[in-house]
Amino acid sequence: MQGRAGAPRRGEGPLPRRQAPLSRENEQRAISLGYRAEHYKLLAFVLSAALSGLAGATKALVFQLASLTDVHWTMSGEVVLMTLLGGMGTVFGPVIGAFLVITMESYLAELGAWVTIVQGAVFVVCVLAFRRGIAGELAARWPRRKA
Repeated sequence: MQGRAGAPRRGEGPLPRRQAPLSRENEQRAISLGYRAEHYKLLAFVLSAALSGLAGATKALVFQLASLTDVHWTMSGEVVLMTLLGGMGTVFGPVIGAFLVITMESYLAELGAWVTIVQGAVFVVCVLAFRRGIAGELAARWPRRKA
């Protein structure tokens, strides 16, 4: 969230408004239009890695603990699960997904190893019912005001 708040307005800076989505959605078209798709992909990767590193360092400083569960492959899968549940194309989608996953883990902790199976079932239902994630579906159904 801080990375989003600290970013310049859309359309300014190193990743202009049209080149970044174009490079992500249709790389061949971006190259044919003269954009340097590799440059934008590398820049997006570096920004993502920097914000992820900042988040991990902040977590380690706040909790004064960096356990091995933080670098296990399941943590990466959990982050992907949070993002897909909430919605990838939205700002608050991953936040909603993280809230759902952490809440499920807290309330279903007494089930033990079955928590993973319940999370998988909820994930399947959400993927089938909400193609764009929860926040994406809410944004699609929410009436937009014209400026």
